[in-house]
Amino acid sequence: MTIFTIGYEETTPARLLAALTGAGVKTLVDVRALANSRRPGFAKRALSASLEEVGIGYRHLRALGTPAAGRQAVREGRPDDMKRIFATTLAGTEAQAALADLRDQAGREAVCLLCLEADHRRCHRTLVAEALGLPVRHLVA
Repeated sequence: MTIFTIGYEETTPARLLAALTGAGVKTLVDVRALANSRRPGFAKRALSASLEEVGIGYRHLRALGTPAAGRQAVREGRPDDMKRIFATTLAGTEAQAALADLRDQAGREAVCLLCLEADHRRCHRTLVAEALGLPVRHLVA
């Protein structure tokens, strides 16, 4: 049982889909607080439609997204502040319930966490993956 992660910052929808299908991912779990994007093909509706075309499910878990203050900290180059802010969110009841549900799903099928940042070391999706307590494999599209 492995949890995959991927960022779409430096890729195209086609390359993202290829990476996911190549890894055997069955469901993409969007862990953005806001599943919007100015990049074509990565907003919730367009992304879920593209995934459906290749047989991959889509799920948005807003409870595992970075709150506004955390996103601001990243934009300002304060990754340690983002991690501290997100740790508080992750400890909350809603996030803990989402983690338990996600852990259960990952036990049944190949799941990949999606967020913007290409570098998983700068992204909260790594913190989500680590909180699941499962082996992690970071995909690159």
